[in-house]
Formats: sequence, structure tokens, C-alpha cells
Amino acid sequence: MRSVKERTIGAVWSLLGVVWSLLYELLMLWRVLKMFVEGVAAMASVSLTALYFMQNRLIYPSWAQGARDQVDTPASYGLPYRLVQLTTSDGIKIEAYDMQNTSGGSESTVLILCPNAGNIGYFIPIADIFYRQLNMSVFLYSYRGYGHSEGSPSEKGLKLDADCVMAHLSQDSFHKKNKLVLYGRSLGGANAIYIASKFANLCDAVILENTFLSIPKVVPYVFPALKYFSGMVHEIWNSEELIKGCDDTLPFLFLRGLK
Repeated sequence: MRSVKERTIGAVWSLLGVVWSLLYELLMLWRVLKMFVEGVAAMASVSLTALYFMQNRLIYPSWAQGARDQVDTPASYGLPYRLVQLTTSDGIKIEAYDMQNTSGGSESTVLILCPNAGNIGYFIPIADIFYRQLNMSVFLYSYRGYGHSEGSPSEKGLKLDADCVMAHLSQDSFHKKNKLVLYGRSLGGANAIYIASKFANLCDAVILENTFLSIPKVVPYVFPALKYFSGMVHEIWNSEELIKGCDDTLPFLFLRGLK
């Protein structure tokens, strides 16, 4: 029979073997977890990088629903119009519909600024209301990268488009004698605020429908899963600050609705 000392030493070695086996398994588990975490981190990094550089396609979905191919004209509503092509300061050609109301008593032009989806053809029913029911002239233009306009949309680019349109309206023999009303929905509202803050002397009233304070502030509501990454948004449209620079005497009408 083995002595007590031999049995004790054997038990210790057995225990050490078990401990070593557990440590080895823990080490292997740690390596697997480390690889998993590194893989997730790499995937998250790639995803966020892609999101940063592809966010324009989310903010400006001009590509959706074939809106770059088929663009209705005012003729679909029996409205007289002239197709206008303007060239921006950076050489981009944008298209517009100029609906001049020559009936008696028409003294105002409404500049319609569209939201981020669709194209200017979607807003012809709104143009019809302004033209027929409110007896106004209508100028409706397509942002760069939308409809049949050239280029790709971005905040900087859309502001250059707006500058170009305002230069045209201020020099056009028909529109320059009219009062100018800005009507913008959603992104168009942000564009209207930009125009009102920069061209206060040319604007007589502003109508804003379902617009927002800024893109980063609207992200948590539109994309809840991305609310912690709103700081990565590079398309800002900071209307909250820009509107403070608008003329205090310029009348604003705010419209809001769920439908």
C-alpha cells in the first residue's frame, strides 16, 4: 500500500492536472472570444465607415422608385409651362418648370422646394393648387441628382442650386416684379430657410411644411438604431440656427400633419 505521503502527492498532481486543463480551456475560450470581439469590431467599423460614406443615398434617395427616369410635366394637369435649364456656379445643369400665370390680378410667384424623395413631377398637384386656386405663378425646380437634373445631391450642392435659382428669379423679367413666396416640405423646408436667411431682400413670405431642426436631430426619429451615431452625419442642414438669421419682419407659416 502507498504511504499517506505518496497518496497526498498523487492527489496534488491530479489536482494540478485538473487546474491546468481548466486554465487551458479558459485560454482557448479567451482566444475564441477575442477573435469574435475583434471580428465584430471590424465588422462594426466597416459598417460605420460604409454608413458614413453612403449616407447621402439615405438622405437623398433620388434613385428610388424610378424617379430618375419618369418625370411628369405640368401638361399632365393642363398647366401651361416652360421647361427651363439653369447652370449652377459649379457647372451642373438643373431643370425647372416655369408656370407663369398671366391672368389678371396675379402678382405673386411661389417657389416650390421639394422633399428628399421623388422628383418635381410629384409636386405638380401642389403647383396646380397654387396656380389655379390661389392665382399664383409657380416655379418648380429639380435639385441636382434628382429627376433629369445632372450631378449628385449634397447639402453644399443643393445650396448652390438654390443660389442659381434665386439669381434667375431675381433677373427674370416676369418674376422679378412679383412677390416671392417660398414653399418647402421636409428637406424643402430646410432649403427654404436657407434661401430666406441668405436672400431676405427677395423673399416676401415662407411656408414650411413638416420640416426639421437639423438632420442630426431627426436621425433618432427616422433611424432609431443609429441614434448613437448621429454625430457621424456630415449633411447637417442646421435650420435651427439659420432661421435665427432670417428677417424678423418676414412672415412664416408653419404647417404640420401626420398625413
